Amino acid sequence: MSLSRFLSSRWGPIVTGAAVGVLAPLLVQQGNPGNMGICVACFNRDIAGALGFHRAAAVQYIRPEILAFVFGALAAALAFGEFRPRGGSSPLIRFVLGMFAAIGALVFLGCPWRAVLRLAGGDGNAIPGIVGLVAGIGLGIVFLKRGFSLGRSRPAAPAVPWVMPVFAAVLLALLLGAPLLGRTPEGNPTGPVFFSEKGPGSQHAPWLLSLAAGLVVGFLAQRSRFCTVGAFRDVLLLRDAHLLNGVVALLVAAFATNLALGQFHAGFEGNPVAHTGTSWNFAGMVLAGLAFTLAGGCPGRQVFLCGEGDGDAGVFVVGMIAGAGVAHLCSLASSPSGPGPYGPWAVGIGLVVLCLFGATMRESTTN
Repeated sequence: MSLSRFLSSRWGPIVTGAAVGVLAPLLVQQGNPGNMGICVACFNRDIAGALGFHRAAAVQYIRPEILAFVFGALAAALAFGEFRPRGGSSPLIRFVLGMFAAIGALVFLGCPWRAVLRLAGGDGNAIPGIVGLVAGIGLGIVFLKRGFSLGRSRPAAPAVPWVMPVFAAVLLALLLGAPLLGRTPEGNPTGPVFFSEKGPGSQHAPWLLSLAAGLVVGFLAQRSRFCTVGAFRDVLLLRDAHLLNGVVALLVAAFATNLALGQFHAGFEGNPVAHTGTSWNFAGMVLAGLAFTLAGGCPGRQVFLCGEGDGDAGVFVVGMIAGAGVAHLCSLASSPSGPGPYGPWAVGIGLVVLCLFGATMRESTTN
């Protein structure tokens, strides 16, 4: 059996999930924040901070893992003939979905991947987050059954699929070069990129290791169609556990790796980059799960699609980066001490807006 057929079989999501489950704790051991070896939402937040879209000094770093996801998926798509320029499916709505997905995830403090990784590290606060994620996906399925659609993607101009890979390459150059082109009022060099000197943003594995891990995950995930949100959606909607096997493999592999590395610490208190607000852990992920379902995939899947030439996924990812910036500029994001002052309001507003989208968006049958 060829590699492509193997990764497209039922074993593909299992292999991909196991790879994430092993690599994420290893990245923690090598310097990434605890229970955050790989987190698409948190890493996009750090990238937003590094670009100056917010000024939370503790969470500013260009995460190589995200850039490598695009490169790895791009390599796989080119190698197997799946690189197709496409886009034009309600881009503005996708941007808003990306923003609210990031806001909901940052109220919980993690994407669906990190929810599973936090559980595998012993963080009990991940449980209401995962329950909320499933509830949000279930709500999204209600809208899907009633005809929700963002419309069809169409073939795009040849330049479109290269925008996100080039953007990722520019970010990698900024990470490695760390240019200081501006000046503070005191005359000290600063920007255009910023890096945390303390806090989660200052905690990172060596960039080459992070890049290599991201390339492996990006390549495998593109071939296997790995998606945490798709996994729960398919079980609830189609009774199909093909993708869910990958999520289970991620959980088991991460749990075993954490045990082997001495990184498993069970409990609700004192977990890294987490809070104990059960209701808002739940509600934040309801919002995120609904946004991911309406957009058609988890944040990792959206990044991988960027490598396949999907301009719509690129709009969603840019929306997540913007949403992460807004979350910290407007005190929406949570911290280990609990939800931000306006985070609960943002969750409520986001749920109303997304439900309006779900109830009113239908694919037009007219030309």
